[in-house]
Amino acid sequence: MSTFQDLGSLLLVRGADELDHAGGTLYVHLHRVAKRLSTLGASDTLVLAGLAHAAYGTDGFPTHLFDHREERPVLEAVIGPEAELLVYRYGSCERETTWRDLAEHRTVTDRFTGTSEELTTAELRDFVDLTIVNELDVLDHAPDLAGKLRPYLQELIPRWQSLASPAVLADATRALEL
Repeated sequence: MSTFQDLGSLLLVRGADELDHAGGTLYVHLHRVAKRLSTLGASDTLVLAGLAHAAYGTDGFPTHLFDHREERPVLEAVIGPEAELLVYRYGSCERETTWRDLAEHRTVTDRFTGTSEELTTAELRDFVDLTIVNELDVLDHAPDLAGKLRPYLQELIPRWQSLASPAVLADATRALEL
């Protein structure tokens, strides 16, 4: 079995297919995000992180499949340290203090610890690409959120244009009619 399949099986064991999420279950959402990232040319590491991005919950989706304090090694053993670190950063990100001015300060604030970390250009690109693709999937599959989410993303994505990969930025521009 591949790492992707192993991770999919682990997500099922952890109940991702039993949790409601935009457009169905969390499991379906995670697969859509990973597939969209893959279609947009993301690295295998980023695609794996996309499939696991809500493993520790997120600032917008607090339900978690793994305990971020004790089970990081479990996820790391399946997807590797780079993908697991991206999943942790994504899940631990305190959105209110991080997202708006991310292009200027390049820092992600950890909602679990209260600490902040400045990211490299490559780390920022993966973080931003994962964030944009996730939000676009929610927008596509949660029409009840579109009235608030679409204008927010239309304001946010142009601020991140220097951070996102060209393919993800083009996808967002098309989807948001920017």
